[in-house]
Amino acid sequence: MRASTVDSDAELIAHAVSDLTRRTRFPVAFGGMLRDGAVHVSAVAGARTRHLEALIVESGRGLGGRAVLETRPRLALDYRTAKSITHDYDRMVLGEGIATLFAVPVVVSGTPRGVLYCGSWGQAPVAEVAARPAVAVADEVADELRIRDEVERRLSRARVEPAADAMSAVAREQLREAYAELRRIAADVHDSGIRERLTRLQERLASASITDSESGVNTALSPRETDVLACAALGSTNAEIAVALGLKETTVKSYLASAMSKLDASTRHSAVTKARRAGILP
Repeated sequence: MRASTVDSDAELIAHAVSDLTRRTRFPVAFGGMLRDGAVHVSAVAGARTRHLEALIVESGRGLGGRAVLETRPRLALDYRTAKSITHDYDRMVLGEGIATLFAVPVVVSGTPRGVLYCGSWGQAPVAEVAARPAVAVADEVADELRIRDEVERRLSRARVEPAADAMSAVAREQLREAYAELRRIAADVHDSGIRERLTRLQERLASASITDSESGVNTALSPRETDVLACAALGSTNAEIAVALGLKETTVKSYLASAMSKLDASTRHSAVTKARRAGILP
């Protein structure tokens, strides 16, 4: 966990512990976040001693550890004699003089994230009306953590997506180069069966980048018009396209003009864009 997150969590717990002493009838409150399988107490309010400071409670151990394990509040009316919990932390809890202890886990989407404790020096009955404020404070902490998690998730996605987009752009360019080269190879193949297989492969490559919203476009180009446009999509000049396809430059211009007309495009860039939307080019 990053230091900034730890600091932020500690501030959240400190505020919650302060709320517990203000909104409940318990004079002592403390709490901490769950890290590496243990609750690290980071805030204490109302204590008479320093026994509770820096307390670390393992999951399943003590009252708080039991609350973490079961993801529900746990109560010990007489902590000293409680038989339903382990007494690993008696020196700290009893050292503070706590008799009644109430532990409420902070649970986010079913996962325990921390524990808030309320205690009193004398045995005190804890009815639902007394417990409700403590549970409410824990719920408020959980809500805040849930919001932070969502913000962090969105920020992480925003950091990752630019890199993913950069990779997809490279892959997309390689796909287009492969497509143009495949068309050049197919033009020199005389075996009709192989040429048909190459044509199907070209169609698969061309349709790889088409979306559902674009699939309704239907414009038919001749094989040579498509060859020329595929080369133009790579940024090749008319002279370069002529050399690559073994055509005259004037013939390239003618095919390009015909493709632009069929696609209702005024520039070669626009023609390439529309051809991609139609699934003619990748």
